Amino acid sequence: MKRILTLLIILLAYTNAQTLYFPPVTGSDWESVTPASLGWNLAKIDSLYSFLDDSNTKAFLVLKDGKIVLEKYFDTFTRDSVWYWASAGKSLTAFLVGIAKQEGKLRLDDTTSKYLGTGWTSLTPQQEADIKIIHQLTMTSGLDDGVPDHYCTLPSCLIYKAPPGTRWAYHNGPYTLLDRVVQSATGLTMTQFVAQKLKPVTGIGGIFWPSGYNNVFFSTPRNMARYGLLILNKGKWGQTPVMTDTTYFREMTTTSNQLNKSYGYLWWLNGKETYMLPQTQFVFPGMLAPDAPPSMISALGKDGQILNIVPELNLVTFRMGNAPGTSSDVTPVYNNDTWKILREVINWSPTSVKDEFESPQATGLRLHPNPAGDMVVLSFPGLNEGTEVEIYSVLGERMSVRLAGNTLDLAGWPAGVYQVVVRSEGRVSSGKFVKY
Repeated sequence: MKRILTLLIILLAYTNAQTLYFPPVTGSDWESVTPASLGWNLAKIDSLYSFLDDSNTKAFLVLKDGKIVLEKYFDTFTRDSVWYWASAGKSLTAFLVGIAKQEGKLRLDDTTSKYLGTGWTSLTPQQEADIKIIHQLTMTSGLDDGVPDHYCTLPSCLIYKAPPGTRWAYHNGPYTLLDRVVQSATGLTMTQFVAQKLKPVTGIGGIFWPSGYNNVFFSTPRNMARYGLLILNKGKWGQTPVMTDTTYFREMTTTSNQLNKSYGYLWWLNGKETYMLPQTQFVFPGMLAPDAPPSMISALGKDGQILNIVPELNLVTFRMGNAPGTSSDVTPVYNNDTWKILREVINWSPTSVKDEFESPQATGLRLHPNPAGDMVVLSFPGLNEGTEVEIYSVLGERMSVRLAGNTLDLAGWPAGVYQVVVRSEGRVSSGKFVKY
């Protein structure tokens, strides 16, 4: 009986893998499928491309079951053009750490000092020894991200803030040092690691290039698509395992800590009840991208470098380009705005989406978008010219309100969390929003 069950499990796994197409490791051949054959809304595709073009996109690609459905390049950009992944490359680093772990080169509970030596921070020896690889993967090192340059990897920039594992903060310095950890553990640079462990099996190529304190991955758009397909198939290229450590893969792509439930091992997770964002300690209610499928996991980078994996739809999407708006920081807002149009293209509708713009203290007040750029829209029953609106910074400073109708002008405001208090017709409501 056990043998029959084992055979059934193997058969089911094989059948599921066969639903995905994998392009040849070499060459430019890649099967495609038309949007019409999938029953997608052809009338909405031009609107999607116009939105992407207007927001400084260079490349946009959608895979369905591994096959190309949409592939659009803008201006002089082509499928062979090379571009940076920015912080979307953090997800690739996480994957490579997993490969090093499965080969026995490192353990997640190893202290970082084992690979970097002592004195890589300004902490006491014991404080430094408490920081482990797992803390670098989950952004819970406890090092202070409020230093003048949070990209800095010098010991003078790495100072104590909290015990490791007790505070989530999007801090690039400790993350970047994972590259040195991998190199120390394996004897290979990150570029060599990709060339030896990924390219022969998957065709994924590219280079890590130093930029200031950072080590940034550069590749072509289709290389990014290949990586997305590898993740969609849970670390296997067709039937060939690349990541055999299934426990690590599961942990990498699920909630890694209770501080930020929408963060795995350097991957952003949709469908959770709360999330945190870079440069703030505020916990937001709702999903990271409420207009996208709950199962989606994302690699998000500066200037809108975005890779999305959607298991429930067998979908991979990605975007490369320049900053889509006034901010170059990592933000899920642009990703969600893209999904507002993309979901109409693919004829998918959210079935159970929590409203991330409703403050848990609010009684009718809604703030959108949240996080916000240069403006935020207030929705409140009875909002009129007599409505009183007060806004306070996290330091308690009362801000000068510039309200046109129901739109609040935030131009020139510093990034941060703001408290809104609205009084109208005897009703009082409050809520919070983040200015990025």
